[in-house]
Amino acid sequence: MRGITGKPSFKIALSAVIAALEVVFLMLTGIIPVGTYAFPCFAGALTIVIMLEFGWKWALGVFGVVSVLAALFAADKEAVLYFIAIFGYYPIVKNPIERFIKSKAVQYVVKLAVFNAAAVASFFIAISLLSVKAEEFTLFGIYLPAVFLLFGNLLFLLYDLALTLFVGTYVRNLRQKLFGRL
Repeated sequence: MRGITGKPSFKIALSAVIAALEVVFLMLTGIIPVGTYAFPCFAGALTIVIMLEFGWKWALGVFGVVSVLAALFAADKEAVLYFIAIFGYYPIVKNPIERFIKSKAVQYVVKLAVFNAAAVASFFIAISLLSVKAEEFTLFGIYLPAVFLLFGNLLFLLYDLALTLFVGTYVRNLRQKLFGRL
């Protein structure tokens, strides 16, 4: 992309707009409780635009700004934790995983390893911050976090597919409409 899209002022402005939209998504979790899981996904997906247009350093900057602002102002701290631990940075690491690892099977192993490490860490951080006893996660003899992790892996794969489809749609259809006339 040439012209105005290469100017630092444009990069800052677009990054700020994307960051603001992401913070709004995360703040909506306090108003719409079912958004605890969906809104961090939507917020993270917007980071892909910055990643594609300006690179990983700018995307990492947006992730950092959104993480701090959401931690300070969003009411649903669980959603903020999901954003910071999983959905906020995953769009940044998705591209290098797919670019540098040629085997699709190995890509998925690495992606699932990243997700599982983040999900397990989030669980233990949430337990320590919220002081919930681990025994309270058992229902009818079934340890629920293990069930949630299994379903989480399936949903994560759907999220990964949705991000891939979003990138394709953005590059084919939206990029030219958004930046073609600048």
